[in-house]
Amino acid sequence: MGSPHRLASGGIVDRGTSRTFTIDGRSFEGVAGDTVTSAALANGVLQVGDSIYRGRPRGVMTSGVEEPNAFVRINGEYGESMQPATITELVDGSELTWEDGIGTLDQSVDPAEYDHMHVHTDVAVIGAGPAGLAAARAAAATGVRVMLFEQDFALGGSLLGRPNEVVEGIPAGAWIEDVTAQLEQAINCRILKRTSVFGSYDSNYLIALEKRVEAPGTDGVSRQRVWHINAGRVVLATGAFERTLVFAGNDLPGVMLASAAQNYLGRYGVLAGEQVVVFTTNDSAYGVAADLAAAGASVSLVDSRASAGVDDPASVDVHHGSVAVEAIGSDRVVGVRIAPRDGDIQQTQQLPCDLLAVSGGWSANVNLHSQRQGALHWDDDLLGFVPSGAVRDQSLAGSVTGTYWTDGAVAEGIAAGSAQPDPTTAQERRTGSGTTDGLWLIPSPAGDFDTHFVDLQRDETAAGVVRAVRAGMRSVEHVKRYTSISTGLDQGKIGGVLTIGLLSQLLGEHDMASMPAGQPGQDGAEGGATDRSPSPGAIGTTTFRAPFTPVAFAALAGRARGELYDPARVTPAQARHVARGAEFEDVGQWKRPWFYPQSGEDMNAAVARECRAARTNVAYMDGSTLGKIEIRGKDAPTFLNRIYTNAFAKLSVGKQRYGVMCGPDGMVLDDGVSFRLAEDRYLMTTTTGGAAKVLEWLEEWHQTEWPELDVFFTSVTEQWSTTVVAGPRSRDVIHKIAPDLDVSKEGFEFMSFHDTVLASGIPARIARVTFSGELAFEVNVSGWYGEAVWDDITHAGAEFGITPYGTETMHVLRAEKAFPIVGQDTDGTVTPQDLGMDWVVAKKKKDFIGMRSYARAGHVEEGRKQLVSLFPTDPELRLPEGSQLVTTDNTPADPLDGIAPQPIPMIGHVTSSYRSEALDRTFALALVRDGRTRIGEEVMASFEGRFYPVQIAEAVVYDKEGARRDG
Repeated sequence: MGSPHRLASGGIVDRGTSRTFTIDGRSFEGVAGDTVTSAALANGVLQVGDSIYRGRPRGVMTSGVEEPNAFVRINGEYGESMQPATITELVDGSELTWEDGIGTLDQSVDPAEYDHMHVHTDVAVIGAGPAGLAAARAAAATGVRVMLFEQDFALGGSLLGRPNEVVEGIPAGAWIEDVTAQLEQAINCRILKRTSVFGSYDSNYLIALEKRVEAPGTDGVSRQRVWHINAGRVVLATGAFERTLVFAGNDLPGVMLASAAQNYLGRYGVLAGEQVVVFTTNDSAYGVAADLAAAGASVSLVDSRASAGVDDPASVDVHHGSVAVEAIGSDRVVGVRIAPRDGDIQQTQQLPCDLLAVSGGWSANVNLHSQRQGALHWDDDLLGFVPSGAVRDQSLAGSVTGTYWTDGAVAEGIAAGSAQPDPTTAQERRTGSGTTDGLWLIPSPAGDFDTHFVDLQRDETAAGVVRAVRAGMRSVEHVKRYTSISTGLDQGKIGGVLTIGLLSQLLGEHDMASMPAGQPGQDGAEGGATDRSPSPGAIGTTTFRAPFTPVAFAALAGRARGELYDPARVTPAQARHVARGAEFEDVGQWKRPWFYPQSGEDMNAAVARECRAARTNVAYMDGSTLGKIEIRGKDAPTFLNRIYTNAFAKLSVGKQRYGVMCGPDGMVLDDGVSFRLAEDRYLMTTTTGGAAKVLEWLEEWHQTEWPELDVFFTSVTEQWSTTVVAGPRSRDVIHKIAPDLDVSKEGFEFMSFHDTVLASGIPARIARVTFSGELAFEVNVSGWYGEAVWDDITHAGAEFGITPYGTETMHVLRAEKAFPIVGQDTDGTVTPQDLGMDWVVAKKKKDFIGMRSYARAGHVEEGRKQLVSLFPTDPELRLPEGSQLVTTDNTPADPLDGIAPQPIPMIGHVTSSYRSEALDRTFALALVRDGRTRIGEEVMASFEGRFYPVQIAEAVVYDKEGARRDG
């Protein structure tokens, strides 16, 4: 087969290790270290597909993640669509298909594994070019933990394409090897290749995607890993993207960025063309022209400037003050027409070429900087947006700052890695990087802009930008959406600054209305900005959002797929519940024992037996699933006082208090008991299903409204195992498992807790609190001991006939006492006052979330739904939850026929419904309009097309005085 465009020497690929592959059914040969595009170019493959809308032939344009044309589908079991061929490593035996900018969604199940990793590091260095390597080396030398992230599979960045450039006195290739070896030997440094940091968030929280294996399916290794990084400091050494130029035919195969031509030559030993024209507006392409000529190509250089900041390269024909006005060819470039920069555009000269290498200047890769709300400014000399300064706890180094020369980048990297100030001044940056010609749009002799491409992936041209301006668009965000430029894969990497520069030129034209169709204007230099052009800085940039590079949904999901998509959570005593024959129900993600049927029992019989045990003897249940959040900080009391409707700041250490939290609208959000463990430390419990929501709620208010408060939150739900022992004989059981604890009424007050050591030697926190209305204790231990303590209680209670009970029994017991379940007896429209719990709303506190809502007329006027109980006339009738309630004067003459004379206004609905063993009948809880004023009134419950009489009663139906609470 052979690779005709691969040079006999040069590059850093391994020519001794061949790689065979097929693209679109054609077989080729590459070598180890190739990407798909470098191997394709080595084999003379220039065209990679057609554009998505106009069907124009397209070729390789770049050598990095900004590639707009060259995409492949990787076929086979681990197939994946729309992979940038420029960064896709060549794997032996690969079967590939070129894709025309629109992928094919694979419907098959991906058999690969994906996972996530959460880590902390002192310094995160992003980018392993000269600045990044120098920064990582300097940071590691200080002894701190360092992580170096590089999206490429090789370290070195732009130096990989210039291996003979001298860095710190030695060739770049040797320098990369030396620094890499130092970092690999440093025990405090972790290097992650093939890893793209795609998101940067507050407090230096980073998210990165690592492509872990060369060949998918490697046993025991996940295909991709998403890293979640918390970094003390971040060094952004993310480099810069070279821009193309907008001229006729600039999308033809063979039109390539100059930096890409350099990279294919220096890194892969591939000469992309033998007759080359280099078209530039800055000094950086001069070295490219020299290297291409040294490799044997015939090179002409076209510079839009009258003079350059560097010497003309030897063996290169240089045309100063000239521009390329049109690339010539059909399936590939065969020549280029050039004309004077400031002369007659019709006076063209044609240069033959099979490669047109273009350099329109550089755009600093500020994506991650901007995601952190880092400020940018427009630099007229560098002709690009650069950071105005680093954000907190971050440093910038190298090309991302506009430092486009190697020595400067290395010096900045050393300073950034060792947390020193930026050593480069703005003047040094301008001098070192040189000036760039502000050339945005080059008119063609034909007089139109139909083939002047700005966004090649979207097939968008300068003509679209002209139309947008004619339509009245002035904002780059509006132009982006009007034209769809940068809305595809490009995301502004190449087309973003081009569009802004082009827009600044067009907006500067003095008379848009008289501008002939397709012409940018009549005054000023051809293709340049007029004196009245607004600066690109005044126009501003589009928004930079994560992800910086595409991320597969499978990688974001990680292991949360299939059975792990919604994993079942179980408590430490799960095995004991299974052994007792428990039936389970799902509460959130938890498997909770629903009831424990004995031989011959159905659910009703089992629940009746469990209820009797709790009310007359002793019973126990697993309460481990309740959400638990530890709250610390000197301002924790103040914070809880604002979160809860009742007071918590003066709660004594060793005490607990039931609290309700509401939204700003005053409606119940969640409830639970909080323990005060110390002056600056609380343990909050939440509903089982509301734990995550409450934690987010606390964080939201702290971070957005009260960031000045010293308070921190930690979820500890799974760190604790809780067993509830309830019933008249619960003291006897607790005394047996904790003989050193005074469990008397006087020695252990209601809503207090004590830390103790159980008879088994297990440390425990025992609390007196009840959700059943009975004398009850909660035994809290470390999750490690949950099963053992369940066994201890089982054995201790055996002589008393202790009975395990499940969630259904818990619901019956709490409903008899009118203890509400948030989300069942509330629906987002219910206040504490509606629940008959106005006692839980503090009258003297200055403020809490929802407080001001209670003064609104809608919260105090008549007509609100209130919690009451219902007693069906038929004591055996169990009302379905959700049954609607109507008044008797709105029901048919015969309630059982279900026919009403007119639409019936509903006055409420049933929220909970059970059979009570204590009452020997059924009952329900309901939200009823003006319910408390209707006590004693008979209304009708409607379900299944029939009406049934029920009587409204007070919400509490059992032990209204609360005498049973203390035993």
